[in-house]
Amino acid sequence: MAEEHLDIAGARAHNLQDLHLSLPRNQLVVITGVSGSGKSSLAFDTIYAEGQRRYMETFSAYARQFIGSMERPDVDKITGLSPVIAIDQKTTSRNPRSTVGTVTEIYDFLRLLYARIGEAYSYVTGKRMEKLSDAEILKRITEKFAGKPIYLLAPQVTARKGHYKEDLAKLRKLGFVRARIDGELVELVADMKLDRYKVHDIEVVVDKLPVEDKFLGRLTQSVTAALNTGKGSLIAWVPEEGLSAWYCRDLMDPESGISYPTPEPSSFSFNSPYGACPTCAGLGQVMNLITENLLANPDKPLLSGALPVMDDSLEVPVLDGLRKLGKQHPELAKTPAKDLKPELLELIWYGEPEVNWQQDKELFDDELFIRNRFIGLRNFLEHRYLTTWAEQTKAEIEQYLQYDPCPECHGARLRKESLWFKIDGQSIYELASLELDHLKTWLSDLESRLNE
Repeated sequence: MAEEHLDIAGARAHNLQDLHLSLPRNQLVVITGVSGSGKSSLAFDTIYAEGQRRYMETFSAYARQFIGSMERPDVDKITGLSPVIAIDQKTTSRNPRSTVGTVTEIYDFLRLLYARIGEAYSYVTGKRMEKLSDAEILKRITEKFAGKPIYLLAPQVTARKGHYKEDLAKLRKLGFVRARIDGELVELVADMKLDRYKVHDIEVVVDKLPVEDKFLGRLTQSVTAALNTGKGSLIAWVPEEGLSAWYCRDLMDPESGISYPTPEPSSFSFNSPYGACPTCAGLGQVMNLITENLLANPDKPLLSGALPVMDDSLEVPVLDGLRKLGKQHPELAKTPAKDLKPELLELIWYGEPEVNWQQDKELFDDELFIRNRFIGLRNFLEHRYLTTWAEQTKAEIEQYLQYDPCPECHGARLRKESLWFKIDGQSIYELASLELDHLKTWLSDLESRLNE
């Protein structure tokens, strides 16, 4: 018969003083007592340590030379001991991105489901996206533009700022001589560059030819070349008629021309840069500076008492940065903060418009300037809050910050494209927001609502 008790004789680990104890088996036993009374010494350093040592002794001498041996705990005798398992005390993760879905891994299965059978819709028109092969693209061009002279354009830049001097030079080096830039057909010349502060669209001209049967071979080669140059996308354009159409190997909206990359499970993860909303980095909320709290004394100038007293680690760089800015704007030292021009206050809070904070913040070195451009108090305090280890500094900054829903994803935490993949009319965010019993109901008969 199995022994009914676990008997411990002469336990002396740490604070235990020759303890003799008999514990009932097959029952839940709680060890309780004041701090330092020996609870952990009895449970882990005596009972568990002896059970683990006995288990290790079941290995051969050959195996034990690799895994080592364990010392016998400081106890005279233990009888009635079963194989042991110890579950360590652990606190739950404080990752702000963790949800019930990610901790239980339910969300991982949903991500896989959406990557494999999710249907893509355009966030511009709401229509279902198409995915075309090269042959299908060629067929559509010949049907839509039959008999017309067309330009085949390969998109290079879509709605982005920059001068693109190096990119345009590279296109010339590859043999391209013309491009459509911001809707205008231009020649590619040496040392060409664009206005870096304006948003641009650049599509290089791959070929111009009539869509006729005798040019079908050339058209086929040019379509393939345009798709390769445009990273899977091309535009067929008839400028005389104002007619154009987008085509794409990836998921594409033929009406607006936008395209989505082929989805992967990471496309639906707010813990991955491929799926997380770029504005809030997958948190669903953004920190905003409460400017009113930063004007403790608005009747005084910013450099003479308008700002609240801060911790030195904040006050020194803030005042140094404002003094440097004050060389360009002397009113910072003389004019009461409440009387400063709105555009100057905008500069102080949010920095110079030429600063691309998201792109350049790795250059930040604890001053309020990047490349001699003022970054703004909001960016400075937010960056310091996210990177400092000092709890005192965090507490100081929290007085001036508040969390607001992300203006881009509205709390969904995913990229715009990821939210427009749907199964049975539901996005992954809508499913993840359901109560568990409602999610179970939705999943229970899902297969009957899916096509082949």
